[in-house]
Amino acid sequence: MPRYFTLDEANITLEIIRPLVREALEIRTKLLELQPELAPVLQNILGNGGNLAGSRAAIEFDRLHSLITQINATGAQLKDINSGLVDFLARREGRDIYLCWRYGEERVSHWHDLDTGFAGRQAI
Repeated sequence: MPRYFTLDEANITLEIIRPLVREALEIRTKLLELQPELAPVLQNILGNGGNLAGSRAAIEFDRLHSLITQINATGAQLKDINSGLVDFLARREGRDIYLCWRYGEERVSHWHDLDTGFAGRQAI
């Protein structure tokens, strides 16, 4: 069953989520820095080769997967790793919505309908 959040619950959960998202964004940056080294690794993998960049990337991907799992275990949903966008399922005026938070914001202060995404974001 999905977890529904009140605004207060979402903001309390940010205390858990914020450092996880920060670390996920740091890993994303590391992986982007490794990208030029990874193209040859992919070719080597086809021939049972490998290299240090591939090993580092695998470690970072594993850590990133763990962080996403931890975030999602709270009931929140990491929607965009590029901007650190997290949604919290909630109810408003009898319908399901998402409370919306982006890394760098102090608190959850926006919401949007389930089908509008970030583009439909409105201040609470």
